Amino acid sequence: MSKSSSFIAGLLSGALAGTVLALLYAPDTGKNTRDRLSYRLSQYKDELNELIDQLREEKKHLISEAKEKGDKVVIEAKQKADDLIKEAEGLLESIEKAKES
Repeated sequence: MSKSSSFIAGLLSGALAGTVLALLYAPDTGKNTRDRLSYRLSQYKDELNELIDQLREEKKHLISEAKEKGDKVVIEAKQKADDLIKEAEGLLESIEKAKES
Protein backbone atom coordinates (compact mmCIF):
# COMPACT_ATOMS: atom_id res chain seq x y z
CA MET A 1 0.00 0.00 0.00
CA SER A 2 1.44 3.38 -0.94
CA LYS A 3 1.92 6.19 1.54
CA SER A 4 -0.94 8.23 0.10
CA SER A 5 -3.44 5.37 0.16
CA SER A 6 -2.36 4.47 3.70
CA PHE A 7 -2.85 8.08 4.74
CA ILE A 8 -6.30 8.23 3.15
CA ALA A 9 -7.29 4.93 4.78
CA GLY A 10 -6.09 6.27 8.14
CA LEU A 11 -7.96 9.52 7.62
CA LEU A 12 -11.19 7.72 6.79
CA SER A 13 -10.93 5.24 9.65
CA GLY A 14 -10.13 8.10 12.07
CA ALA A 15 -13.13 10.04 10.82
CA LEU A 16 -15.34 7.01 11.25
CA ALA A 17 -14.06 6.32 14.77
CA GLY A 18 -14.55 9.97 15.73
CA THR A 19 -18.08 9.92 14.38
CA VAL A 20 -19.00 6.78 16.31
CA LEU A 21 -17.54 8.16 19.55
CA ALA A 22 -19.35 11.45 19.04
CA LEU A 23 -22.64 9.62 18.63
CA LEU A 24 -22.10 7.47 21.71
CA TYR A 25 -21.14 10.31 24.01
CA ALA A 26 -23.26 13.10 22.55
CA PRO A 27 -25.23 14.89 25.28
CA ASP A 28 -27.06 16.90 22.64
CA THR A 29 -30.36 16.38 20.83
CA GLY A 30 -30.60 14.17 17.78
CA LYS A 31 -31.09 17.07 15.36
CA ASN A 32 -28.07 18.96 16.68
CA THR A 33 -25.96 15.82 16.56
CA ARG A 34 -27.03 15.14 12.97
CA ASP A 35 -26.25 18.72 12.01
CA ARG A 36 -22.78 18.49 13.56
CA LEU A 37 -22.17 15.17 11.85
CA SER A 38 -23.28 16.60 8.53
CA TYR A 39 -20.93 19.55 9.02
CA ARG A 40 -18.00 17.32 9.95
CA LEU A 41 -18.62 14.97 7.04
CA SER A 42 -18.70 17.97 4.74
CA GLN A 43 -15.33 19.08 6.16
CA TYR A 44 -13.86 15.59 5.70
CA LYS A 45 -15.16 15.51 2.14
CA ASP A 46 -13.52 18.87 1.39
CA GLU A 47 -10.22 17.71 2.93
CA LEU A 48 -10.37 14.50 0.94
CA ASN A 49 -11.00 16.41 -2.29
CA GLU A 50 -8.01 18.66 -1.52
CA LEU A 51 -5.83 15.59 -0.95
CA ILE A 52 -6.99 14.06 -4.21
CA ASP A 53 -6.17 17.28 -6.06
CA GLN A 54 -2.71 17.38 -4.46
CA LEU A 55 -2.08 13.77 -5.46
CA ARG A 56 -3.14 14.51 -9.04
CA GLU A 57 -0.73 17.45 -9.21
CA GLU A 58 2.07 15.33 -7.76
CA LYS A 59 1.33 12.62 -10.31
CA LYS A 60 1.52 15.16 -13.16
CA HIS A 61 4.83 16.46 -11.83
CA LEU A 62 6.30 12.97 -11.51
CA ILE A 63 5.18 11.99 -14.99
CA SER A 64 6.66 15.17 -16.44
CA GLU A 65 9.93 14.61 -14.59
CA ALA A 66 10.13 10.99 -15.74
CA LYS A 67 9.46 12.01 -19.35
CA GLU A 68 12.24 14.61 -19.22
CA LYS A 69 14.69 12.06 -17.83
CA GLY A 70 13.66 9.52 -20.46
CA ASP A 71 14.14 12.05 -23.24
CA LYS A 72 17.58 12.92 -21.88
CA VAL A 73 18.59 9.25 -21.82
CA VAL A 74 17.46 8.81 -25.43
CA ILE A 75 19.43 11.87 -26.57
CA GLU A 76 22.55 10.68 -24.76
CA ALA A 77 22.19 7.18 -26.25
CA LYS A 78 21.87 8.62 -29.77
CA GLN A 79 24.97 10.75 -29.23
CA LYS A 80 26.96 7.75 -27.99
CA ALA A 81 25.78 5.67 -30.95
CA ASP A 82 26.85 8.42 -33.36
CA ASP A 83 30.26 8.62 -31.65
CA LEU A 84 30.70 4.84 -31.91
CA ILE A 85 29.77 4.89 -35.58
CA LYS A 86 32.31 7.65 -36.28
CA GLU A 87 34.96 5.73 -34.36
CA ALA A 88 34.19 2.53 -36.28
CA GLU A 89 34.37 4.40 -39.60
CA GLY A 90 37.73 5.82 -38.57
CA LEU A 91 39.03 2.35 -37.73
CA LEU A 92 37.81 0.99 -41.07
CA GLU A 93 39.62 3.78 -42.90
CA SER A 94 42.79 3.00 -40.94
CA ILE A 95 42.51 -0.69 -41.83
CA GLU A 96 41.97 0.11 -45.52
CA LYS A 97 45.00 2.42 -45.55
CA ALA A 98 47.08 -0.26 -43.86
CA LYS A 99 46.04 -2.79 -46.52
CA GLU A 100 46.98 -0.41 -49.33
CA SER A 101 50.44 0.21 -47.92
